[in-house]
Amino acid sequence: MARILVVDDERSIRSTLREILEYEKFEVDDAAEGQEAIEKAKSNRYDVILLDIKMPRMDGIEVLEQLMKFTDVPVVMISGHGTIETAVEAIKKGAYDYIAKPLDLNRLLVTIRNALDRSALITETRALKRQVSKTYEMIGDSQVMQDIKAMIQRVAPTDARVLITGANGTGKELVARWLHELSNRANNPFVEVNCAAIPSELIESELFGHEKGSFTSAIKQRKGDFEQAHGGTLFLDEVGDMSLSAQAKVLRALQESKVMRVGGEKDITVDVRVIAATNKDISKEIEKKNFREDLFHRLAVIMIRVPTLNERESDILLIANHFLKEICESMGKPLMWFENEALEELKKIRWTGNVRELRNVVERLAILCDRNITTDDVQKYAHPLKSG
Repeated sequence: MARILVVDDERSIRSTLREILEYEKFEVDDAAEGQEAIEKAKSNRYDVILLDIKMPRMDGIEVLEQLMKFTDVPVVMISGHGTIETAVEAIKKGAYDYIAKPLDLNRLLVTIRNALDRSALITETRALKRQVSKTYEMIGDSQVMQDIKAMIQRVAPTDARVLITGANGTGKELVARWLHELSNRANNPFVEVNCAAIPSELIESELFGHEKGSFTSAIKQRKGDFEQAHGGTLFLDEVGDMSLSAQAKVLRALQESKVMRVGGEKDITVDVRVIAATNKDISKEIEKKNFREDLFHRLAVIMIRVPTLNERESDILLIANHFLKEICESMGKPLMWFENEALEELKKIRWTGNVRELRNVVERLAILCDRNITTDDVQKYAHPLKSG
């Protein structure tokens, strides 16, 4: 049953709306003034809020501004003294709709049901975001992982550029995604570019876009990744593999917050937080003249090194159990488990592919083994990946 909060200083209107809405099978709370409404909205979950504009002490626009700071519930403004300017102001400040008094019952109910549809979409989106967050969950309670998580918590709310280093398969993308998820840009795009996977002659078009006809295959205009990430985060994965010409243009984009499409003639202003990652030793790449030192200093305001799996051995058991549960759920299989000795056997392996390799091994075990995974199973199916 949908729950509605009615906010109006007139008792008769509150009573009338309660009677109508309860007849329509809604659950109704009411508040006689703004501060009471804010407190109720903070302590209860509502699907729609009906909010009068003309109230003593705190008017509806002020209440709306406060509500928008902590809730995404659709707010429908109602008023008998409003003007077009008032309605426009309310919508600009986040109101879902505006209805003038005397209230048209049919319009009110249609607006509420439309607002409920929007509220359902918000709830669904929130659930999907939780699912995505679960997909990119960072597993581990070793000291080094606690330090990384603390660093992410501290750095994420800022716009500081971050350079993430570490071997292949350690989880550099996870760090980048959590920096975005915990930032003020979380509701805006997260655009990932694998610099190693894009041919050097196409990287500039990928990053900065191109105008129609700027080269043979440019049959239409394309926005680059910097533009697509506007307001959000651009993740330059394997940035150490980027060509020197592209590096020069990225440096300019970071310095001036402007890009120019390939074949274009005008600058485009972009608001992007750049996070980069590499598995290379950048200092050696700078010595070899493969990477610009000035770009390194632009990217590495904050540096986070992600350790190898063998450097956080105590996390292997947690990660293996997490992957096993996740894989069984995705396959629709009954829950499986590792025997204690099997988990200890996993710790003996030298994980050259790190977390990515461990997941592959766990998936193989989930497919080929009985419900309890034994030491023999680990030795049999993970043995080719062991050192020595």
